[in-house]
Amino acid sequence: MRELRCVLTLSIFIGVLCLAGWQREAAVDSRSADERAIRAADAATLKAAHEKDANSAVASYADDASWLPPNAPMANGKEAIRAGWAAFLSIPGLSIDWQITKLDISRSGDLAYTVYAYQLTVQGPDGRPIADHGKDLAVWKKESGGSWKMIVDTFNSDVPPAQAK
Repeated sequence: MRELRCVLTLSIFIGVLCLAGWQREAAVDSRSADERAIRAADAATLKAAHEKDANSAVASYADDASWLPPNAPMANGKEAIRAGWAAFLSIPGLSIDWQITKLDISRSGDLAYTVYAYQLTVQGPDGRPIADHGKDLAVWKKESGGSWKMIVDTFNSDVPPAQAK
């Protein structure tokens, strides 16, 4: 009987050790740090837009990202996005601002999305300012080094299109 107790105790002890070895450490929740990183990357993009710096504006895009501007073809890849930003930033009288209104990071911690409100002004053909406002949606992916890059970015106006005369 004593031997049976020893065998059972030893079996339980070995079983507990095996289970403990198979358990993974709890994943560290890095969403707060990830949110700060995304907000910092976004702030750098906004600063670049204010400075009319297309090269810095595309720094937060992944190499294979897609940019979907309104009333224009989709730009795929960083070089095409850079060309689109350069054209956009060269619009006469452009002044732009945006704010993140929602930021959500996936439970797995590798994808996120941001929703924005934007306001912009451009110089019209008659020299008078034209105001616009709308929304933007960006999808972000965490890269292997831990930085966040936009993989899709699209925006569109809340202002109804001008009526044809």
